[in-house]
Amino acid sequence: MALPAHHTQHLQCIAYPFNVSSSCFHLTQRNDRATTGTALWLGAQCLALYLASIARTNHPLRAIDLGSGIGLLPLALGSLGYDVLATDVPLIVDTVLRPNILANPTRGTVDVRVLDWTEPLDTHTAWDLIVTADTLYEPSLVRPLLRTLHALARASTVAGRAPPVYVCLERRDPALIEAALAAARDEWGFALTRVADRKIARAMGRGGVHWAREEWAGVEVWKLALRVVGDGGIV
Repeated sequence: MALPAHHTQHLQCIAYPFNVSSSCFHLTQRNDRATTGTALWLGAQCLALYLASIARTNHPLRAIDLGSGIGLLPLALGSLGYDVLATDVPLIVDTVLRPNILANPTRGTVDVRVLDWTEPLDTHTAWDLIVTADTLYEPSLVRPLLRTLHALARASTVAGRAPPVYVCLERRDPALIEAALAAARDEWGFALTRVADRKIARAMGRGGVHWAREEWAGVEVWKLALRVVGDGGIV
């Protein structure tokens, strides 16, 4: 059974079972404190299992992951048959993300790209699913992250339908989280729905993960839906 991230962050290499797709990912991490993105965190673990529980992959679906870190979430989606673009900043892409993606073949394709939220986004792809985990922790990055999520959702809106955006976070700083959620709703035009903890727990159980609740206390999954006005315009 996969262990919670805080039990394994001291390890350089992890054999990570993802029972939903009968996979075992071999992940390298660097818990050198230089950046939070080079180690595994709870949000990616919980979101991967929740998305697996609701996945519909009868035909190829395209997903993009922002702040992919060591690559667990894109690998999990790839193992379910999604075609995934895993993104992060250059340091993380070069040290852990790209090596881990290359070391773990999946049923769907997983590509890697550098994506800095503070820079203008140029996208010509319509995504079926937009995800991000463990990325709401630094105040200066909240607005760039929300702007990027909005741009991706807007570019992916087809026939008046925007793709779902799933955000998984740990509520370490309640004031930061509340401000970020309020900005997503009021400034960027997202409708917000929190996924019930019981649904996450059920998804974890189906994936063979039976952690005590205190092991993932503070983890929340939010579904964001870009509001589209009646004529097909974006809020």
